[in-house]
Amino acid sequence: MKMVKSLLLGSAAGLVAVTAGQAADLPVKAKPVEYVKVCSLYGAGFYYMPGTDMCIKIGGWVRYEVTEGANGSLTWGPYNGNANTRATSNLVFRARGYITADAREQTAYGTARGYIAVGASTNDVGLNTAANQFSANRAFVQWAGITAGITQSFYDYYSAPAAAYRGGGFPSSDSGDPGWTVAGYTAQLGNGMSATVSMETRRTTQLINGSGTVNTNTVGTYNGGYSTTIAGVSANNGAYGGQQVGDIVGNLRVDQAWGGAQIMGAAHEVNAGYYSNAVLNNAHPSDAWGFAVGAGLRLNFPSVAQGDYFQSQVNYSQGALRYLFFTPNSDWVKANGSSEAYGVLSDGVFINGTSIELTTGWGVNASYEHYWAPQWHESFYGGYYAVSYDSNANIYLCNAEGQNVGGTATTLAAGSACSNNWSVWYAGSRLQWDVTKTFYLGVEALYDNLQSATPELGAGGFIGAPLTTGGGAFKQESNQGNWMVSFRAHKDFLP
Repeated sequence: MKMVKSLLLGSAAGLVAVTAGQAADLPVKAKPVEYVKVCSLYGAGFYYMPGTDMCIKIGGWVRYEVTEGANGSLTWGPYNGNANTRATSNLVFRARGYITADAREQTAYGTARGYIAVGASTNDVGLNTAANQFSANRAFVQWAGITAGITQSFYDYYSAPAAAYRGGGFPSSDSGDPGWTVAGYTAQLGNGMSATVSMETRRTTQLINGSGTVNTNTVGTYNGGYSTTIAGVSANNGAYGGQQVGDIVGNLRVDQAWGGAQIMGAAHEVNAGYYSNAVLNNAHPSDAWGFAVGAGLRLNFPSVAQGDYFQSQVNYSQGALRYLFFTPNSDWVKANGSSEAYGVLSDGVFINGTSIELTTGWGVNASYEHYWAPQWHESFYGGYYAVSYDSNANIYLCNAEGQNVGGTATTLAAGSACSNNWSVWYAGSRLQWDVTKTFYLGVEALYDNLQSATPELGAGGFIGAPLTTGGGAFKQESNQGNWMVSFRAHKDFLP
C-alpha cells in the first residue's frame, strides 16, 4: 500500500510540474483596457475620448406634434397672409429630431468648448421636400468668455418655448429655437452677475419704399419693383440694402437662487436700397440707426410648489422691430368671410426724396409655470404688442396701399380715417405630463387676437382693392381672433 501511495503522489507531483512548465510557455493575459472613462468635470453624460484629455457628450431628442388652426405653418403662425379659404391648411403635422455633440477640454485660459446640433425639422401639410427637413440650430465655439457661432441672441431673456409649444404663434424676441449667429464676450462680475457685448447678424423685418404698391395680403418686395431679395432671407426683406454692419447687442444679467433679471439693448443699422428701379444716379435715403431696449425678470416660487416660476420681458423699439417680432416676422393678415384684419410690419418707410421714417413698437410677454404634482405641470402665459407709424410714414403707407383717396403722396385726404397702427394680444395654457425624466406628453390651447389697422373705407364701409384676397371680393376691416390647439410627444436621449 505504501508503494502504491508513493507512486500516486509521485505521479501527481510530476503532472503538476509538467503543467506548470507548459503554462510558463503561454503568453501572459493582458489587463483589461478602460476604453470608456467617465468625465465628471462637466456634469452627467460626459466621457473622455480615448487617448485624449477631451471630454464629449452625445445627446439629442425626437418630437412629434400636431396643431389645428396654424395656417399651414407652426413657425409663422395663423396671421401670415391667411386668406382663410379652402386652400388654407389648418391642420399641420411636424416631426423634429436632433443629434447633439458637446466637446470640452481645459486650457490655460479656461474651458474650450464646441457644440453642434443637427437633425430634421419638418412642417408637413402633405407637400414636404428634402429642403424642408434638414436643420442645424446650434454650431458654436466658446473659450475664455467668447461665444461665436449659431446660438441664442444675447438680447433675449424670456423663453417662449419654455412656456408654450406654439412660440411661433405670438410675438417675442426669443431666437432660441432656430438660433442666431453671434460673436460676443461675456465678463463674469461675481455674485451671479455678468455683462456681455456682442456683434450679431442683423435682425430685419422689411423696409418699405412707399413709392411702390403695398398689398397687405402678400409678402412682397416693396421698392417700386426693384428687387433686393437676399439669398437665405425671407422675401419680405423688401427695400433693405445689403448688410454692412451687424447689430451691436449688450446686456447686464444676474442669476441667483431667487431667480434672475436682465437689462439689454441693441443698435441696428437701417439702410435702404435706391429710391426707384431707375436708380436715379444712385440716389437713396440716408442711413438711419434703429434700436431696441428691454428688461427681463424671473422669480422662482418653491414655497408654492417645487419648480414653480414666473418670467417676463418687456421690449421697446424704433426701427428694429424684429427684436419684438422674431417670429412671426411678416405682415399680419387674416381674412374671415367678408371681413379682414391686417397690420404692416416694417422697420421703416420712405418715398422718393425723403428720409427713412422709423417704426415704433413695444410689447410684453409673461408666463407662470405651476407644478400640480411632480410629474404634472401647467403654464399660463400671455402678452400684448403694438406697432405705430408716425404721421409721415402713415401717409406714405396709406398712399401705397391705395387708401389715400383724394390725397397726395405727402398728404392725407381731408377727414381721412386711414391709420396703419395695429396691435395683437394673446393668452394660452399648456399642460404637460412628464412620464419619465426624458419623455413627456402635452396639450396646449392658444388664442390670439389681431387688432387691425384702420384703412380708408370705401362705399359701404369696405376696404379697397389692396386688401382683396382673390376673386375681386372686397373685405371689410374687422379685428380677427384665432384658436390653436396642439398635442406633443417628446423624448430626450439623455436627461
